[in-house]
Amino acid sequence: MLYQEVYAVSQSDKRGWKKLATKKYPKPLIFHDGRLALTPTPLKSLAMLMWLPYGIILSVIRITLAFTLPFKISTPLLTFSGLRLTSSIPENAHKSNGHGHLYVCNHRTLLDPLYISFSLHKKLIAVTYSLSKMSEIIAPIKTVRLSRNRDIDAKMMKTLLQQGDVVVCPEGTTCREPYLLRFSSLFSEMCDEITPVAVDTHVSMFYGTTASGLKALDPVFFLADPFPAYTVELLTQVRPSQFPRVSENAEECRFEVANHIQAEIGNTLGFECTKLTRKDKYLILAGNEGVVFNRRNSKPRNSQQ
Repeated sequence: MLYQEVYAVSQSDKRGWKKLATKKYPKPLIFHDGRLALTPTPLKSLAMLMWLPYGIILSVIRITLAFTLPFKISTPLLTFSGLRLTSSIPENAHKSNGHGHLYVCNHRTLLDPLYISFSLHKKLIAVTYSLSKMSEIIAPIKTVRLSRNRDIDAKMMKTLLQQGDVVVCPEGTTCREPYLLRFSSLFSEMCDEITPVAVDTHVSMFYGTTASGLKALDPVFFLADPFPAYTVELLTQVRPSQFPRVSENAEECRFEVANHIQAEIGNTLGFECTKLTRKDKYLILAGNEGVVFNRRNSKPRNSQQ
């Protein structure tokens, strides 16, 4: 026998059930998967199924507008389609200092660099830890993959900064809930002027992220939402050279800068900073370390998110 006691729930008990507030969860909800951002009640499920065909068509239209038209033309058209973008840009955000700017943002969806580019009305170079081939092909801005080798990636990012403005998401993967994963310290070595960017999203029907599903469809699902919203806020520039080095230890300084920027973004968004990593996320949600094997050469490659 697999059980010793059975409790039958009465109809009166069921009528008294209420949705448990997130703050009352026994443990904080940081990682979860699945595409639905709504509770699948019969009425909401029916509405979602009725909307889905129109949502897919709308998603294709939005992608076409964003990826083919100039910013000044596509932005009002996308707003008319129901897509919302709220941005806060300081007056000196566009001033040039002789080399490219480095923008460091938290990671909500694969579209983060694109929305920052829309907010600034200029092309950026997006440095990604990994990206699906489909997203890489249709991206309207230049995307460059990191190799996860510190020396190689540092040299490549310094070269890219000589070519233009660069945006990087040091969390390495997306997080849906109001938490920030641990920031990689690699970006803090690149230049002496770093602009933190606080990014947040809101959807009512579909999530634009997944750990176990087909990640090439992430932008499609996000843009299929009836009214997807993005908030982009540029924060005060951070200068790593102004941070006191503990016993002149540059490595400790890097971590100090990364933790400071993580805290600044977290305070702006009202998010809680954690020490969880990309590896922790994939172990919890997908049962692996975010690495898949290429069958042709049996070499591991990074999961595409």
